[in-house]
Amino acid sequence: MPLSSQALYFHLGLHADDDGVVEAFPIMRQVGAVEDDLRILVAKKFIVVLNEDLVTYITDWNENNRIRADRKVDSIYKEMLIQMVPNIKLKSSKRRADTGKIPGRPLDNQWTAQVRLGKDRLGKDSKDILSGSDEPDRIPYQEIVDYLNEKAGTKYRASGAKTQRLIKARFNDGFNSDDFNKVIDLKAAEWSGTDMAKYLRPETLFGTKFESYLNQEPAELKKKGQSYGGLEF
Repeated sequence: MPLSSQALYFHLGLHADDDGVVEAFPIMRQVGAVEDDLRILVAKKFIVVLNEDLVTYITDWNENNRIRADRKVDSIYKEMLIQMVPNIKLKSSKRRADTGKIPGRPLDNQWTAQVRLGKDRLGKDSKDILSGSDEPDRIPYQEIVDYLNEKAGTKYRASGAKTQRLIKARFNDGFNSDDFNKVIDLKAAEWSGTDMAKYLRPETLFGTKFESYLNQEPAELKKKGQSYGGLEF
């Protein structure tokens, strides 16, 4: 297997969550991997691509990683993972014995019980830009979703937790309302009236490929068939 594919696989493992799920697109950009590197990992059944945004599951995750049930944090993509990989056996979370609260990182020094290969997750939660905050949320969710519904003829709700998470993540990346409108305009012009119209949705437009959509020039737009983030598997 090419060294570039090996490097991509290694970094996917470093960034995966407790269920072995990782957003592959930003990792590919980070390590300079190309589409063929991801195809090779899929062909060798090292990973399963779950959706067109290249959300990816590492197939041997459970064999190579161990985590206490009262320390495990379920993946935000858990429902998608179960749907796309029906036979998967996920470790169930349980309430912590020390606090009785839902699973999370330990407050004590019991890190030795959580064995993770090649991955240090200390401080991850405290650095999570999507974690709760006492500051008021001034992101214009309603304005952005209304614009999408107007352009795509859809009826998405701005109050959806997943939609808000995606929009907030892009704002935390430094993008603004005008950027959202541009992405919506570009992809609506490209996909409306094609079999890709069903992907005019928050999950696709505001996901990990947002920046690449934003930098797409109108002159480059072409009619495309269905694919996973442009990758044909």
